[in-house]
Amino acid sequence: MQLRLEQQQSPVADEVAALYAVVRPILEGLLHGLKTAVVDQAGGRETVTLELLTRLYVPGDGDCGICFEYAVHDAMGRGDGHVMERVEEALKLCNVPGSELGSILFGAEKAGSQQLIETAKEALTDDSLLMYGQRGRPARLKKHLDAMAQVFRKKGKLTGGLPDSISGLWKADLFLGHTDMDKWVGTSVKINPAQLVPVRGLRVGVVPVKAGKSDIPFKDEQKNLVVCPLLHDGSFMEIFYSGWGIVQQFIAARANMPKEVALPRPPEREVARGLYQRRSFPVVAVIEALEPLAQPHLLETNTRDASLILTRGTDVETQAVLAPVGRVSSD
Repeated sequence: MQLRLEQQQSPVADEVAALYAVVRPILEGLLHGLKTAVVDQAGGRETVTLELLTRLYVPGDGDCGICFEYAVHDAMGRGDGHVMERVEEALKLCNVPGSELGSILFGAEKAGSQQLIETAKEALTDDSLLMYGQRGRPARLKKHLDAMAQVFRKKGKLTGGLPDSISGLWKADLFLGHTDMDKWVGTSVKINPAQLVPVRGLRVGVVPVKAGKSDIPFKDEQKNLVVCPLLHDGSFMEIFYSGWGIVQQFIAARANMPKEVALPRPPEREVARGLYQRRSFPVVAVIEALEPLAQPHLLETNTRDASLILTRGTDVETQAVLAPVGRVSSD
């Protein structure tokens, strides 16, 4: 297996590239949010085309939040400085040592009900530690994976053998940490900051910044969470919401090119046109094809041998861990 360290080389070059970058995880989130029974009837997720996705997709209240989780994870993998800088500050407040940032997508809500995206035991080493913010030794994360899956299936009604100090860890959306030190924190990602609640085992909450508030991470003593706000204007949240709007308008148009009144801005129409031209291709292939358009020069990748595998259920397997490193200013 391989561990890829990705160094950010330049800031976001243009809006179209940034939109393509965020549309990719949004499509992925919607694809994996489809009900399994419906997908199976269509021949499996690997065969669902963009056009078919627009017909199978049934809008739900939590869809935007699910795609936000995917987008934050993807931004970490791409080395998005707007996200990585804030995550790094949040991890410092959690006293997580290390320098090489990493993200593991763990669980998400899809189609109105939670669906665990299991991380295989091979995804973590026996020495992977969970920093949960209480006195005592950090927990060894790998040995609790089975218990977390059991609690998830029971919707939290049983502790499944999880220690009381991390009994809510099954609610984690991501594990954020430093791959060089192999230390992680359970992370909640919420598109609505009001939904950020105290949960045992979780240490970080990633949310959009509130209007008029600072985006500097801070410790919320009442929730026992380090809140990591992401900026809107001219930053990650603005691009995310624009990407979300493009995909929703494309779906509403049933995979046809949306009318100009639906997407009046040229960069948004350009991205929608890219989706329209690829509507007959499988979503997984489109996501892959759009990768070079999402500012391919943004990262410089170095590869090292490693024994980590990330597995998303039984449908997708990623045989590498991304450890993005923020761009260093030359000033």
